[in-house]
Amino acid sequence: MLLLVLVFGTVGYLVLGFTLLEAMYQTITTVATVGFREVRPLGPSGQVFTMVLIVLGVGTVLYNLGVVAEAVTEGHIRQQLERRRMDRQIERLSGHVVICGNGRVGTAAAEHLLSVGYQVVVVDKDPHRMADLDPRLLHLVGDVTHDDVLRSSGIERARAAVLALDTDADTVYVTLSARAMVPDLVIIARARHRSSKEKMVLAGATRAVNPQAIGGRRMAVFALQPQVGEFLDVVMHDENLDFRLEDVRVEPGSELAGRTLADLSLRERTGVLVLALRRKGASEFEPGPPEDVPLPSGCLLIALGTQAQLDALSALATPS
Repeated sequence: MLLLVLVFGTVGYLVLGFTLLEAMYQTITTVATVGFREVRPLGPSGQVFTMVLIVLGVGTVLYNLGVVAEAVTEGHIRQQLERRRMDRQIERLSGHVVICGNGRVGTAAAEHLLSVGYQVVVVDKDPHRMADLDPRLLHLVGDVTHDDVLRSSGIERARAAVLALDTDADTVYVTLSARAMVPDLVIIARARHRSSKEKMVLAGATRAVNPQAIGGRRMAVFALQPQVGEFLDVVMHDENLDFRLEDVRVEPGSELAGRTLADLSLRERTGVLVLALRRKGASEFEPGPPEDVPLPSGCLLIALGTQAQLDALSALATPS
């Protein structure tokens, strides 16, 4: 509106016989209520035009000044600058994890991912849920059922997405959208109801998880086998312990592909303990794989070891 008023005033004074510089000067001094004298004497038509310009221009200028003052006093400018800085950081991310929904499940997932060194982008439509976020977390306020918000999170460059939304219907919808955008994305969907798990997998989720069911099973394990439950809990979730339990994929052309565990001597070379094997396309694990079984290309190894040991195994499983 301010730009339109300036153009309107400049064109009007040009028609009244002013030069371009005079017309711009007269317009700005008029709408700014500075009170300088006219550049040229005004006839009746010029006076009428100036009155119209004052009515339109002064109101527009005062409104703009009010908006600027409000933005400064309420911190809107600082918020906008921080938002732009965070958007630029998200645009530079690659291999991060997108968490949709910052409730209890989403918060717990974000804390664990941060503790093991992953970059995380949290998306939620409720700004109040973002109030006490860890400062290391990048975040975005928006509805992930809209594709533009999902893209703004950098999901097309992400390693994985954790969907912990308020309803299973929203989770299924976002799963469909994310799978269409990134066919090979790892999508972990939270199912509030057990009956929704199958639907989420059919929609494209890599895995659907019901936190209540998992929590109940873990409590039962602690009741019957407390030492086993504690060991698994510590290995998977204790950031202070050196040992980790991870999966390592055997890539085609790597040193591991096609060779047996006995030939490779992984225990002596890397220090890791191979607990299980999962062949490519298989749904079941083979616990304690025999030493004389060749490792097929594309299989997954479940291994236990320190981070350095697991990194050494990953290097052997990747073509040089």
